[in-house]
Amino acid sequence: MNKIMEMNLSEISNSIQSGKLKVCVIGIGRIGLPTALSFANSGLHTVGVDINPTLVSNINSGIFPLKDEPGYDTIFENVLKEKKFAATSKIEEIVPSSDVILLSLPTPMDQDNVPNYSALKLVCQQLHDFLVPGSIVIVESTVEPGFVEDVLISLIEGNDGRLKAGKNFGIGVCPETANPGQILNDFEKLPRLVGATDDKTANIITKIYKHVFTVDLIPMPDCKTANAVKLTTNVFRDINIAFVNELAILFEKIGIDIITVLEAAKTKYNFQVHYPGAGVGGPCLPVNSYQMLNLAKKIDKNLLSIVKAGRIVNESMPQHVINLLNEVFLESGKNIIDSEILILGVSYKPDVKDIQITPAEPIIEKLKMLKCKVKIYDPYFKSTNIFGINTEHNLMDALTNTDAVIIVTAHKEFHDLDPIFLKTNMRTPILVDSRVIVDQY
Repeated sequence: MNKIMEMNLSEISNSIQSGKLKVCVIGIGRIGLPTALSFANSGLHTVGVDINPTLVSNINSGIFPLKDEPGYDTIFENVLKEKKFAATSKIEEIVPSSDVILLSLPTPMDQDNVPNYSALKLVCQQLHDFLVPGSIVIVESTVEPGFVEDVLISLIEGNDGRLKAGKNFGIGVCPETANPGQILNDFEKLPRLVGATDDKTANIITKIYKHVFTVDLIPMPDCKTANAVKLTTNVFRDINIAFVNELAILFEKIGIDIITVLEAAKTKYNFQVHYPGAGVGGPCLPVNSYQMLNLAKKIDKNLLSIVKAGRIVNESMPQHVINLLNEVFLESGKNIIDSEILILGVSYKPDVKDIQITPAEPIIEKLKMLKCKVKIYDPYFKSTNIFGINTEHNLMDALTNTDAVIIVTAHKEFHDLDPIFLKTNMRTPILVDSRVIVDQY
């Protein structure tokens, strides 16, 4: 194995171009697998490590798990055929033979909305045992600013003096900003941030990523600044979505259409449009806001009150959807108890198969508490079981005997829904369109 930290940039370039550099990506989920495939597709021998044995087995059997990521299915087939990529659960075998170790592990929240870094911390403890001096560790997982410097480095170094960051191994960050459902497009176009504990590591990471992604690479002074940029972009969105959600509630009460307002407002050159909805889900925006709040409370509990307020608003939107539904049932003189409610879309965002922190879940739970019979139709979750409910296979069957439809996710399929079609095929024509995508009639 090459000791990449002991090589000069010319030697590193030769190692990259010749394909001798060996890469290990730990965590091959929604972001980690496309990342690993991009490295392999650039000619670098890459191994993905994951604790999920089914995922590892499926990948090695040629079964691509991310059907909603266009372009990567072809790359997956090619790199497997060329033997540039494989998967394993044996971290102890792969890390010692790798020059570059990328960490793409989940950083979810616990039940108290505190970031849970247990997977990342466990792997870093394992790296202490298996990492060979001269290697580079790149953290792609999203963490709060300072977490790499204050926590992860000490876990990798341990107390035995064998490893020392910046001396005999490098560590840096290159946080991704890809949008699920269009990861390949974003990897090929969006600039990447590079931060490290020392200049040499930063230069090496830049050279490797320039080879793999061929996008602009923006140097950051350190790891914590790079991570601060990543969080800032997503927290900005979370706050602004909360703002338009509150505007939507206000405008509902005085007969103003929020979409008309937003479409006109975005004609002003410095207005960045965001849209209201049933809530904000996924592994990024809610988590990133709480990561930033977790950092702030260590400094001053009064900081970032606007982020707290935004979270309160966005987390209240599922209840607002239920309130709207209740109002319509009262106006129609129909009892909501025992009614059949169809949820259209359970993914946290349009056109992906992903239910992480989806607002559909609390909406469904609230409907169950109201003793409603809940049905689900989502083109990405046909004939399966989600949240204890067997999902519908097609929309027509799902509409039969339905008393109300709630559009939770703005999948492309739902944008063409005809309100007359809905009215004709439902038992009771009640529609709560939380994404404002169906034309009024």
